[in-house]
Formats: sequence, C-alpha cells, structure tokens
Amino acid sequence: MCNEHHDSKLAPTNIEGFAIASPKMHRRDLVRGLWAGTMLVGVSGAAGCADTAQFFAPSEAQLAPLAEQAWEQTKAETPISNDRAANALLQRVGPRIAQAAGAYNANWEFVVFDSEEKNAFVLPGGKVGFYKGLIDFADNEDQIAAVMGHETGHVTQRHAALRAGQQQATALGLALGSVAVGASGISNDQKNAALAVMGAGATVGIMLPFSRQNELEADIVGVDYMQVAGYDVTQAITLWQKMGAASQGRPTEWMSTHPNPETRIDELRRYINSRGYARV
Repeated sequence: MCNEHHDSKLAPTNIEGFAIASPKMHRRDLVRGLWAGTMLVGVSGAAGCADTAQFFAPSEAQLAPLAEQAWEQTKAETPISNDRAANALLQRVGPRIAQAAGAYNANWEFVVFDSEEKNAFVLPGGKVGFYKGLIDFADNEDQIAAVMGHETGHVTQRHAALRAGQQQATALGLALGSVAVGASGISNDQKNAALAVMGAGATVGIMLPFSRQNELEADIVGVDYMQVAGYDVTQAITLWQKMGAASQGRPTEWMSTHPNPETRIDELRRYINSRGYARV
C-alpha cells in the first residue's frame, strides 16, 4: 500500500475506500476502492453521471499495477482455502462464465479465501476472490455461477474504473465548491456546516446511487453470461432471496452502496422475463 498522503481543507467522506477529499486521485485511495462488486450481505446519480465517470476514468493500463498490488496484498493477508471441493467448484465455474462473457483479455485468477464471510469480490484484470462462507451458503453450482456472472460483469463493464472516475469528478466538484464557500464571507461555523452538507449531498446524491446502479448492471449482465454458459438463470433470484433472508441490520437502501435484495430480485425478475430466459 502506498504511503503517500495528502492534505485537504475538506473533511473526507469515505465511500467503499474512496476518500472524497481532494480533486487528485491518489494511489492509496484508488487501491482501496478497487474492490468493485463485493456481494456484502447485510452491509452497506443523476443524469450524466455515467458520462462524467467515463471522462475521468483511468485506463486499464493505469489500473493494472494497482489491481495487481491490491490482489497480492489480499492473498498475503487473507488465508487461502485448501478445501478441494470449493476450489474445484470455483475453477470449474469461473472460466466457464468468463468464456461466456467473451472476456479473453483478462488474466483471470480465481481464489477461494478461508473465511466464513458470505462475500466475493473482483479486481480489474479478472482477479476474483470468493470467501468459502459464500460457497458453503450457496445451494448449487448455478448460484455460484450467478455470483461469478455478477463479478465478471463488473470486469467487462469496467466498474472499478468508472467508480474511480466518478470519485475524481465528485472530489473536483467538492473542491470547487469549497473555494466558493471560502470566498463567500460567511462565518467559519457556517462554512463548516456548508462543507458538511456538500459532502453528505455528494455521498447520498451521487456516489451511492452510482454504486447501486453499477451493482444492478452487474446483476443483469451476469444473468446474460449465465444464460450463454447454460446455467439456470432463475437461481440468481433464488440466491438473492436467500441473501435477503440472511441479511439483518442492513442500512436503508438510499444510504447503502448496494441495492437491497428485494430491489435486485425485482430487477432480475423483470429482466429474465423480458429476455424470455424463463418465466419467474
């Protein structure tokens, strides 16, 4: 992890590892935010956001060394499972979904981490981590394929890069806003209050909706990959029904980086029916 640091006049607002504090994206902040697509059971956008994110998004070449750094650090810090059945399952499903996605350029690597957490994540370049708790939680291979499809969707849609771009654009807007507030002639207390409102507004009004939209898009794209690979797409809905039943104490959706399971189920059902993949 890079030890580079920076100073800012803005109090940082953290969104999944990104600190909205400076118009410049630093290596440390980017690496922390590269874990696009965590499933996050029970854990925690206006028009034009996608275009803005694309404009500021780093290239794949820029992301590659940072993703590799984050991946190697994760493997060094998190025990890797030696469960043969779990590893065989992931090595069977992962390439099959990647092939269905036509994602041949990624240097795919699939690792099962020895943790009871019901989670999975992906890094740019096709580094996919599954926690054994999620593999044990799933009822069948089709449900693992639903998660893999979701994670592969994050890779093919470049969600990590787009999140970084949206982060940088939002940080720039906040920095410009802070300049305007500083020149307004109001008291320091009023300035601090204004900056706090700006930070909260950026979080709730821009970053969180953008993240939730990425998650829903990955769900939908993942279902397409499941269909091409010959898996039962209805198991994506069954999986999220299980996720919803297992989730406790999750935040209100508008305060979360991820949609509620109920939202995901509704969107998946609508899409699967509209595509004629199944009737659910």
